[in-house]
Amino acid sequence: MKVPYRVILSNPIYCLAFGFGSGFSPKAPGTFGTLTAIPFYLILTNFPAWIYAFLVGVAFFVGVWVCGKTSRCLGVKDHSGIVWDEFVGYWITMFLAPVGWIWMLLGFCLFRMLDILKPWPIKYIDKNVKGGLGIMLDDVLAGIMAALFIQAAVILTG
Repeated sequence: MKVPYRVILSNPIYCLAFGFGSGFSPKAPGTFGTLTAIPFYLILTNFPAWIYAFLVGVAFFVGVWVCGKTSRCLGVKDHSGIVWDEFVGYWITMFLAPVGWIWMLLGFCLFRMLDILKPWPIKYIDKNVKGGLGIMLDDVLAGIMAALFIQAAVILTG
């Protein structure tokens, strides 16, 4: 479903769900949404871990509501332009990761790969959990899996 840009950008709920417009990309909106999450991640790295985790938790719960409402209003189960879930998934990926471009790139690649390929249990959640929770939860799982890979790489390169 084609949604006029002005409708999305004029509604704060849709605007957030569409990643401040990054979800409008005609090709790979999830990738562009993840790229748009990086500057926000750079801000999050300035906070202690507990505040980072709290803010990402808030972003998750807000995302369940915002993505669910946007999806219902657009009449589409999981509109490809809804990318707030990619924001949260990437932030989870990068939680407690070392700061640096190589880690951000590794996190980006791991998260996108897991989000696209959807190995078990991500695929199961994607197919069986509906609404805003379903939209958010598969990306949360991809973020957790990617974060575990990053932490393993940190230990191995230690």
